[in-house]
Amino acid sequence: MLKNDLILRAARGEEVERTPVWLMRQAGRILPEYRSVRAKLSGFKELVETPELAAEVTIQPVDLLGVDAAIIFSDILVIPEAMGLTYEMVEKKGPHFPKTIDSAKDLEQLKVAKPEDLQYTIDAIKITKNELNGRVPIIGFAGAPWTIFSYMIEGGGSKTFSKARKMLYNDPVLSEELLGMITESTISYLKAQVAAGANMVQIFDSWAGVLPPAHYTRFSLKYIEQIAAAITEVPVTVFAKGAYFALRDMADVSCRTVGLDWNMNVEEARILLPNKTLQGNLDPCALYGSFDQVKEEAKNMLDKFKGHSHIANLGHGVYPDTDPEKVKCFIETVKSY
Repeated sequence: MLKNDLILRAARGEEVERTPVWLMRQAGRILPEYRSVRAKLSGFKELVETPELAAEVTIQPVDLLGVDAAIIFSDILVIPEAMGLTYEMVEKKGPHFPKTIDSAKDLEQLKVAKPEDLQYTIDAIKITKNELNGRVPIIGFAGAPWTIFSYMIEGGGSKTFSKARKMLYNDPVLSEELLGMITESTISYLKAQVAAGANMVQIFDSWAGVLPPAHYTRFSLKYIEQIAAAITEVPVTVFAKGAYFALRDMADVSCRTVGLDWNMNVEEARILLPNKTLQGNLDPCALYGSFDQVKEEAKNMLDKFKGHSHIANLGHGVYPDTDPEKVKCFIETVKSY
């Protein structure tokens, strides 16, 4: 039994005593305790792939920040790795794929990932579940197929993802085949996370906003719906950064919660999504303000969601140079609202 199930009740649209709160990227770089674990290792991937350590940094924000949920420490790019396309995490630069998918021949080198290919994440969830002992729920997650696809084609981060977007125009058949493989891999991965103890899951579509609406519908939302419809055991959240044009379509996606980024209009989202819980959407940069500013911005955000099922969060991941005390101030403001 969970001692604190606020976030699950809010996700289901039930009555809650107060707004639950957590942060994207809460398990990580803002905490000195995280940095001290990380400093002893060869790199980011070692932390992701060592279940005991991944569990330790997953629990840190619950202890240190007082959030209402733990999100398992991992990375969205474990899926392409499990499919046969390895990545490196380059310090201060981000992910890099030494090899990319350019043709049907490259596709033949890939496989649909099985849960056992990602056993380290499954084990990390089991350890976290055991150590949390019902204090708060665990959030599992995966990247949306389009976002994963964009890295596999592009080879790393990009402002435009023009190589990945070019593939959608030049070879839609290959694009849809790869997106289908990613979708299948992701469904089995998320189901395994739930079986290991995840109480809810989030699908991150980090690069939703670079696609034109017609391509978003065809090459992203269709596959997100396949995943959301397959995960029936726990509430599903979809966070599609920059896809404000797709808010109306989100009403028909089989998810309980829709995450809003900080540029999205809350009033519009409430009208378009009356039956969904909304998550977000404080500007992460608001946490650079003074303590009084952080409190004021948090209250302003909460006012906008009043009367609608809501999970408080930022409109994107917390930035690495944010003062943990400001993060605590935000969380405590939400809790006392």
